[in-house]
Amino acid sequence: MVTPASVHDAHAARDFLFRLRLAHPEITLVWADSAYGGELVTWAKDRLRLTLKTVNRPKTKGFVLLPKRWVVERSISWIMRAGRNCRDYEKLPQHAEAHLAWTVMTLMTGRLTKPVADWREPKPPPPPAAPPLRIRLRPWTVRLAPAPCDRPGHPYEAQWGNPPRSRASSLATRT
Repeated sequence: MVTPASVHDAHAARDFLFRLRLAHPEITLVWADSAYGGELVTWAKDRLRLTLKTVNRPKTKGFVLLPKRWVVERSISWIMRAGRNCRDYEKLPQHAEAHLAWTVMTLMTGRLTKPVADWREPKPPPPPAAPPLRIRLRPWTVRLAPAPCDRPGHPYEAQWGNPPRSRASSLATRT
C-alpha cells in the first residue's frame, strides 16, 4: 500500500490491516514497529480480531538487534533491488503500488520455480577424494657435460679418463 507522505503510518495501517484481513483471513498475528502501538493494537483486536504485537526498542545505547525486525528489513532490501522501486518515478500512488506488487511476484516466482532437493530421498555419498597431485619439477635429467661412454674408441673416452676396454669385454657385459 502506497500513501502520500502527509499521512501518518499509524492511520494508513488501519486501511492496510483491513485489506489484509479481507484478503487473508487465516492471518491472526501481525508484528509491527513501536510506532504502531497504542490505540491501533486495541482497534485491531476489537474490530478485526488480529493480534498486533509491537517490537519495542530496549533502553540500551548502541546497536541492538530487534526481534523480527530483520525479516522486514531483508524483505525491503529485496524489493529495493529492483531499480524502479529505488526512486519515485511514478505520478500516481497506484502505479508505485503496482510496481511493488510486480517486484514481489517476480521474487516469489523465482523462488517457487527454483528446484529444491527432496528431504526424504537420501543424499548420494560424496565422491572419493582425488589423490594429491604430484608435480615433478624436473621430469628429465639435465646434464651440463657429456656423460662418459663405455664404448671403446669413443671420442669422450679418453677425455673422461675411462679405462680402455676390449671389444670382447664390452660385448660380454651387454648380454
